[in-house]
Amino acid sequence: MTSVPGDRSPAIGDVDRDTAVRRVQEAYTDGILTHEEMDDRLHQVLSARTRQDLQRALASLPAPDPGRSATIGAAAGRISRAGVWRVPRKLKVHSAFGRVRLDLTRAIFEHPEVDIELKLGTGGAKIRVPRNAVVELEGLHTAWKDSQYKPPRGSTGSGPRIRITGAVGFGKVRIRHARW
Repeated sequence: MTSVPGDRSPAIGDVDRDTAVRRVQEAYTDGILTHEEMDDRLHQVLSARTRQDLQRALASLPAPDPGRSATIGAAAGRISRAGVWRVPRKLKVHSAFGRVRLDLTRAIFEHPEVDIELKLGTGGAKIRVPRNAVVELEGLHTAWKDSQYKPPRGSTGSGPRIRITGAVGFGKVRIRHARW
């Protein structure tokens, strides 16, 4: 019996494959998969050619939490987020050469606590946070310049808790609260 070309599951691209790899890795980190199960599933994902192949590799894994984590990366150039945007529970920002600008003042926080992990080579970061946010910098390491942060006077601390961690090579990290 010959199959009709429309019956085949569509081919997948690198983005689909990368997303599936992250789901398998997160399931392993969360203790859902053993090391051997993770290896098997990663092999299935990396050799998958269709969405159906990916679905088989991801079978029985919990559905992804869309607000769980996100990674923004650039080898060179600027990384910028501003205006109204959704802040995931964990945001990883990686840049080898370039500046980072994150404006969280109008962002939508779906989680009361947010972790921002910076991995910056050359270039600094400017981060604006809501006036009532609580900012923690204990896990942030800078090699060349210091980080600049001054909590606002009279802040209630009733906003989101933002933990900024990671490492910055040659650059400054500046965190400021919104004025209004």
